[in-house]
Amino acid sequence: MQLRVLFLCGGNSCRSQMAEGLLRSLASEVATAQSAGLTAEGVHPRAVEVMDELGVDISKHHSKAVPELKAETFDVVITLCEPAREYCLLPSALTQDDQTPADPLTHNPVIAGVPVLLHWSVSDPAEAAGSAEEVLAAFRQARDRLRERLRDFIDSGTLAALTESRRRFETVLDSLDEGLFVHDEDRRIYLFNSAAERITGQSRDDVIGRDCHAVFSCGGLCSAQCQFREGPPAKLRRDQELRITTKTGEERRLEMRISPLDASMGRPGQILARLRDITELTSLRHELRESHSFHNMVGVSRSMRETFEAITQVATSDYPVLITGESGAGKELVARAIHDESSRKGGPFVPLNCGALPDHILESELFGHVRGAFTGAVQSRRGRFELADGGTLLLDEVGELSPIFQVKLLRVLQEKSFERVGGERPISVDVRVLAATHRDLRQMVREGSFREDLFYRLAVVPITVPALRDRREDVPELTAHILAKIARETDSPIATVSAETLDLLAAHDWPGNVRELINALRFASVRSRGEPIMPHHLPVEIHETGWDQPTLPPRPSKPPPTSTPPPAIRRREKLTSEAVRDALVETGGNKVRAAKLLGVGRATLYRFLDRHPLP
Repeated sequence: MQLRVLFLCGGNSCRSQMAEGLLRSLASEVATAQSAGLTAEGVHPRAVEVMDELGVDISKHHSKAVPELKAETFDVVITLCEPAREYCLLPSALTQDDQTPADPLTHNPVIAGVPVLLHWSVSDPAEAAGSAEEVLAAFRQARDRLRERLRDFIDSGTLAALTESRRRFETVLDSLDEGLFVHDEDRRIYLFNSAAERITGQSRDDVIGRDCHAVFSCGGLCSAQCQFREGPPAKLRRDQELRITTKTGEERRLEMRISPLDASMGRPGQILARLRDITELTSLRHELRESHSFHNMVGVSRSMRETFEAITQVATSDYPVLITGESGAGKELVARAIHDESSRKGGPFVPLNCGALPDHILESELFGHVRGAFTGAVQSRRGRFELADGGTLLLDEVGELSPIFQVKLLRVLQEKSFERVGGERPISVDVRVLAATHRDLRQMVREGSFREDLFYRLAVVPITVPALRDRREDVPELTAHILAKIARETDSPIATVSAETLDLLAAHDWPGNVRELINALRFASVRSRGEPIMPHHLPVEIHETGWDQPTLPPRPSKPPPTSTPPPAIRRREKLTSEAVRDALVETGGNKVRAAKLLGVGRATLYRFLDRHPLP
């Protein structure tokens, strides 16, 4: 492992050329050397002559100009004149068009990373005046001065110490399971450990010195969210989950944590990115979601599994999402799950019901107001957009917005800024907007009651939450989940549910969806007083409409010895689509009674319908 050393001087690079040749001759086994000048210069013949006196040939040496070093990194940079020293200490900056590099004499666009900076002041022999012998003496003096400094650098142990320090540092980094890479304020990567190579599929040699966006943009690792110049380091998002495509084409899920490294000693700051491969963990989480709750939502049905997958996918971006579904279906839970799955989970989640407020109050609620903006505005107040800065804003019941307010909201979404009511100063915030509604916005657009341009601003990614009656197979899991929550709230044992009651719950149409089921189970828990929940404990609209008869007859523990199965029950070893269709027609679509008619359990029928949907 060799230390990378750069010798840098001003317009004439003869000093750095001689220093490079000397270091190679004195310590080529532990260090590599490169020389450069702030501007391009050829090899000075007097430098060649005095180096030949020591048996070091630099006649064919190419000293690079600073722009040629753009994709190189160094452990140590040794400046040999004051202009070069000042150059290395200047902060990196671009000209106003943010594209063209500034004058290299007043700008540091190249030295990537944070190398050790040393300064050896050596007079420029090319500026010596006098006879040829006097000029040659000046070159010998500069050569000897450089040789003396290099011998001190080596004999004092400084070179060996820096080399060992770098070796240990890289050994520690490469022993980590977590991928690490660091880039400077120009996004040039100067540190990339072995785990980062394994996780991204990129080799260290291919990425060092390159713009991280140029390396990773196609794979999904870098986006506008992590640009260094996006804002001050404190505004950088610290955690985010993302999907990438590796160099070999493999899809992987990563957790990336970004930390700003503060500037010191007048030098620019850097960004540390830590990568953790959570592909297998995510896969396990998906498996668990098929049978357990996901962000307080329960579902084993195909429609809910698809909803969970959609939440996971949209959480990796910042696109607006329109969540539709009937009242009580869980639209706010879906919105909160998107927030909690996203890189914004550390920020606020701020919901607002747009249908519950008149326009003048809604405007103040969303955008805030300044003191004296209207009667009663005794002090300035932040709105929901400001409160959600760095997080997520949910606009619930967005279909209830008036045409006038639709225009105001559209302007905010387009311009990404707003003013408080009564204020004049534009305010910009970093907010992801989610919208939810139980109404058919597409139909409202066709009818002219909802703006088409606002609809497409809000509905970049649509998610529909299924009604409970369309996922009846989730009722048993939901019931167990809700009863466990009720037990925690009331500090009481978890209530049990009889088979007859569960059949009734699965047969009900649930016009109020999950919210209605929660209320029904709370009602039944109070009435049952710790006993198993029976049909008569349920609200009357459920236990009197679940069957044709007003109440359920008691179910005998054992049938009489002489009894035989009712002739209406068809015992079958294997269900067929034709038999299931006939049973559903005969029972008017009631799946619970159809299952009884077919002589199978309701779960068996639900599984069959899930695997073999009827036309």
